[in-house]
Amino acid sequence: MKILLATISPRRSALTGPAATLLEGYLTRSGRYSTIEHRVFPSEEAVLGFLEQAAGRTKPGLLLADSRGKQLSSEEFAGELARLRDNGTQLLLLGIGPADGWSATALKRADLTLAFGRITLPHELAAVVAGEQIYRALTILAGHPYHTGH
Repeated sequence: MKILLATISPRRSALTGPAATLLEGYLTRSGRYSTIEHRVFPSEEAVLGFLEQAAGRTKPGLLLADSRGKQLSSEEFAGELARLRDNGTQLLLLGIGPADGWSATALKRADLTLAFGRITLPHELAAVVAGEQIYRALTILAGHPYHTGH
């Protein structure tokens, strides 16, 4: 399963600074277990349009980060990735949303809306958290000792 971490930023085409460095580190590590990349989209509509065009043999999976979403443990998040993978999902997009939050249309399309806690995070930091949790989930599924349950 290919994983695309997508952030929405109408003013930037890429993450920069320390967040970009941290995210790249987690994406590189994750690449040992799955094909993964990060992409910045200018709008929610661009993300949804990408999903429409990306449909192959299977509908792309969509996880949306939103403070009102479901809070999962790392093991539960790994379980969601495994469920999607095992159901034949070829592409999974994890979206870090627009500043005003996801629209009702996007939330309805999502397979899961998840929260990294109830706090609001800047997009750059949310992308790093998502990148680390993707890496952690992939190592949990692979039985790698990175995740020790704490």
